[in-house]
Amino acid sequence: MRRREFIAGIGAAMAWTVVARAQQPAGKIPRVGYLAVASASDGRRGAEAFETGLRELGHVPGKSLAIDYRWASGRYELLESLASELVRIPVDVIFAPTTAATVAAQKVTATIPIVFSNAYAPVETGLVAGLARPGGNITGLSYYVSYEILGKQLELLREIRPGLSRVAVLWNPNNPAMQRTSEVKKAAELLGIHLQIIEARGPDEFDGAFRTMAGERADAILVLPDPMLSENRAALGALALRSGLPMMSGSREDISPGVLMAYGANRLDLTRRAASYVEKILKGTKPADLPIEQPTKFDLVVNLATAKAIGLAIPEAFLVRADEVIE
Repeated sequence: MRRREFIAGIGAAMAWTVVARAQQPAGKIPRVGYLAVASASDGRRGAEAFETGLRELGHVPGKSLAIDYRWASGRYELLESLASELVRIPVDVIFAPTTAATVAAQKVTATIPIVFSNAYAPVETGLVAGLARPGGNITGLSYYVSYEILGKQLELLREIRPGLSRVAVLWNPNNPAMQRTSEVKKAAELLGIHLQIIEARGPDEFDGAFRTMAGERADAILVLPDPMLSENRAALGALALRSGLPMMSGSREDISPGVLMAYGANRLDLTRRAASYVEKILKGTKPADLPIEQPTKFDLVVNLATAKAIGLAIPEAFLVRADEVIE
């Protein structure tokens, strides 16, 4: 039962070959650099959403503009050098979806416009001077992660698991956007929920993280937004199934077998809409004059197949409130 439809590695320094550009004479069409934390395979969904947005505006990637893809394959330390490659091409605009990618691009250029689509707390992280007047060469759409949203995620977990008191929070400390866990701690304190803050820098640490959750008797799992964790959602889902714990993520894109629910803004939709910022900049608008857009719509997705697999009965009243239920 679907209530809403959604838009639906290669070496880190290599461009994604899906976008043909070899036939285009240098300098004849605009060049957009795409800088991603993810691998080319997992980042395909974001790339497709971005290209969809461009096509909706009349562009044909490879003809009316060229896209130079750079993939860090989860290695945050490569982002700055990959951003430097895009600067040397040079590209006319850098599209850096996430906070980490935007920070890396910011370090290597103060002149080439940079557009983000899923940056967390862009003012607090120093990407822009303000939401209404960004200033500088950076603008885009932010991904809203606050104690209100985190609190809502915790409340939803408690609704489907009455008596919930201990939640394991899985996060990647290598992600500069998630260096502060104070927001989730604040949300949990208001709800009287005890948190277990558990780190995972890569898939090799997942097994140990879940052993820690079991040892501390977690009632549920909350996964904080992170490209590496999203890319490995299938592995995390399999471990969650094995543990029998309900797992909550922050976006529909993170749903896989074993992930019970997601609540938050649709990251792929934000990426699609960010194409309009790139279009405006290519037509001459300065990034400093484009206000930061914040999401106003947050979707609840429930994976009923996972609920059945872990023996969890979801009340019908809860399912009715969901924007999408996966059978």
